[in-house]
Amino acid sequence: MNALAEYYADEDFVILGFPCNQFNLQEPAFTANELMNGIKYVRPGGGFEPAMTLFKKTDVNGKDEDPIFTFLKSACEYTDTNFESALFYEPLKVGDIHWNFEKFLIGKNGKPYSRYHPAVITSGKIKADINALLSA
Repeated sequence: MNALAEYYADEDFVILGFPCNQFNLQEPAFTANELMNGIKYVRPGGGFEPAMTLFKKTDVNGKDEDPIFTFLKSACEYTDTNFESALFYEPLKVGDIHWNFEKFLIGKNGKPYSRYHPAVITSGKIKADINALLSA
C-alpha cells in the first residue's frame, strides 16, 4: 500500500487503513501508539511507517461490525466463499471480509468501485482500476 500511496502522492487519492483483530487475533494492540509501535518495530518492523491514514482498531464483520463495512460489503461482490478457521467474530455471513488486507476501492462520488481479495498484493490490477477512476 505504501508503494501505491507514493505513486499517487500528487493525485486526488488517499489510502485508509482499518486495523482489525478478527483474523487469527493478529492485531492485539489496544491504543494507537501500541499499533504504530507494532508496525514500526515488530511487523513489518525495521522502522517501517505506513503512508496511509490509520484508524482505530475496527470490527469489519460480525454483530459489532462498523457500518462503513456493512455498506462496502453490500456494494461489492465478495472475493471468496470459504471461511478461514481462525476467525474471531460471529455470526459468519457470506460476503464477510475474508481476511486481513482485503481492499475496497471507492470512487470520488463515494460509491464502491471494486473489492480485492487479500491475496491481491501487487499493485498492477489495483493501479489499472485507480487510473480508470482518476481519469473518469
